[in-house]
Amino acid sequence: MKILSIETSCDETAVAILEGEGNRVKVISSVIASQIDIHKLTGGVVPEVAAREHVIKINATIQEAIQNANLTIQDIDIFAVTRGPGLLSSLIVGYSAAYTLAKVLNKPLVPVHHIAGHIYANWLNLEEDIQFPVMVLTVSGGHNELVLLKDNLNFELIGETLDDAAGEAYDKVARLLGLGYPGGPEISRVAKDGDKNFIEFPRALNKSNNFNFSFSGLKTAVLREIEKFYQENGQLTDQFIKDCAASFQEAINDSLSQKLILAAKKYQVKEIHLAGGVSANQNLREMVTEKIKKYKLEVKFRFNENLSYCTDNAAMIGCAGYYIFKKDSEKYSSNTVNFPLPQLNLYEEKY
Repeated sequence: MKILSIETSCDETAVAILEGEGNRVKVISSVIASQIDIHKLTGGVVPEVAAREHVIKINATIQEAIQNANLTIQDIDIFAVTRGPGLLSSLIVGYSAAYTLAKVLNKPLVPVHHIAGHIYANWLNLEEDIQFPVMVLTVSGGHNELVLLKDNLNFELIGETLDDAAGEAYDKVARLLGLGYPGGPEISRVAKDGDKNFIEFPRALNKSNNFNFSFSGLKTAVLREIEKFYQENGQLTDQFIKDCAASFQEAINDSLSQKLILAAKKYQVKEIHLAGGVSANQNLREMVTEKIKKYKLEVKFRFNENLSYCTDNAAMIGCAGYYIFKKDSEKYSSNTVNFPLPQLNLYEEKY
């Protein structure tokens, strides 16, 4: 089965072609038209600008993905597309393109929840079956959740952020320190030469029976340390920036990894997965690995080695779309394609 998938939930115009057979999904081609250079000018994503860029790039990105796969549009069996959450103006561009192609070609269209896409990014190009249950930490600029995957497409929300997501905190702290956008890679880069124990930043909701996250207080604590240092020294030094970044990264990744491990232990899972843009953070991966050993958990730890599958991409949407369609193909027949975007809750929708 050939799947063409589209992802335009934020600032990446992404299209992928995948082949699904049985419990395996292989990526044939994946194209991502990034807008990072544009949004660096404003230090963050401006929705109207992102939407316009999607309109400009969507057709060419679809054509490039098809050409790279050495296929024609008629070879596609189903279409998958991000239905949300995300920036509405951006989502509409990708959904409109997928909807139009599905209608014209009389092929099924599978709307995919963005978080489900990130969860299934770890299923791409696998040579072995996933062992359930699985505890997944999905973490990026817009979302931060602990999800118990009891079985294929059987999600249970265990914990979530009560305010800001970790990726958003990375972006904001990077801006406070005068670093570039996106903040995650910049913080990680300078933190390598910093002292992680320079400042003891708070870990909010740090209780074993609470799996929710909160990072707004951490951002405020960083701001106060920056203001204090500036008042005492007149400017931020390179070493302070490195030490502050390292201390911040230590605090946020410690909170993420600790809750992930405790949740995995409580629910006696067989696998632990990291997903989302922040899952590309090497320090976070190392911290989870260390805590798995510390708590003597006998689990498989998975994350995607290909960093392009950690951030927003269409391959993950196509992978989730394949399993959704495979479970109930009649529900997603070409006669039931809906427009505008169906608004469904990942944890209430029964796939």
